[in-house]
Amino acid sequence: MNAPVDLLRLLAVPVFAWAAWRDLRTRRVPNHAWVPLAALGVLLLAIEAWSAWQGFAVERRLFLVRVALSLGVVAPLSYLFWRLGGFGGADAKALFVLALLVPTTPTYALPTQPPTALPLVVGTGLFSLTILTNAALLGAAYPPLLAARNALGGHLSPWMAVGRPVSVERIPRVHGRLLAGANGLERGLALDALRMYLAWRGTTLPELRADPRLRDPATLPAEPHSPGDGAIADGGSGTAMSEVPETATHGTAGVEAHTGDPNPAGESMDPWGAAAFLKDADGAYGATPAGLRAGLDLLVEREVVWITPGLPFLVPLFLGLCVALVYGDLLYGAMGALGLV
Repeated sequence: MNAPVDLLRLLAVPVFAWAAWRDLRTRRVPNHAWVPLAALGVLLLAIEAWSAWQGFAVERRLFLVRVALSLGVVAPLSYLFWRLGGFGGADAKALFVLALLVPTTPTYALPTQPPTALPLVVGTGLFSLTILTNAALLGAAYPPLLAARNALGGHLSPWMAVGRPVSVERIPRVHGRLLAGANGLERGLALDALRMYLAWRGTTLPELRADPRLRDPATLPAEPHSPGDGAIADGGSGTAMSEVPETATHGTAGVEAHTGDPNPAGESMDPWGAAAFLKDADGAYGATPAGLRAGLDLLVEREVVWITPGLPFLVPLFLGLCVALVYGDLLYGAMGALGLV
């Protein structure tokens, strides 16, 4: 136990709280947010290594093993999950910082009788892995909570555990992806890509819904605007922020905003100018011309759509950090309660 080092590690809590809040609100966390914590992690690791070298041989070996596993397993896992698309860039950087900042379990003595120390349940002693497993367990609770919220709101559907209904007028101001496919369970157009398209075209979603002629690529601007990165500030604004009323129509049916064929003379080779946009945009969050067209068609035809909001992993990671500091290892505690350890 190194009390000054462990106390300094608590500086991660407000930084992770801010990062989780920002990621939840904007899906954007600046890279420079992690630099101070990474620098602090290097400093504290050096101090703890020096302290371990002054102790017994067994303490040195335990310290080396835990640091090696944290930096050699947990840190590479953050990169691997990012490469596989399971993590965003901010999630990967946050987990890497934790692997560097808290490779060993901190201890906080409480002034109680009898003496008590936090965390209460210490598992392997590899604290960064404890935080990761806590985050995974807490994140697994999100789908049931989402289903319960939908059920309480009267939004019953086969996909109530993966999505929620949103009025189309709110779409430019929310995060997530449209739910698509015949069963409604496929991830469709990323709403960041939609905002990029609207910014590139210099229009808003209400304007697209009001004029069916805008499906024709001949109406594209001669000099498109910069698409930006799809942040909430780009691509128009949501004019109304009200939630979907419980009596709204959900499911695969929707209230059509337009009637008739907007292009009765025959389909254009590039409806909505989707291919032209993606040729200009760099990536657009994996959007394809067909996917962008399908998403735009859905948004101009319906009043209510289902989206999968997606919970930024930074949120359960922050909660996992808080639980780890106070309670400890959720998985180890559960296994102990079942008599498995």
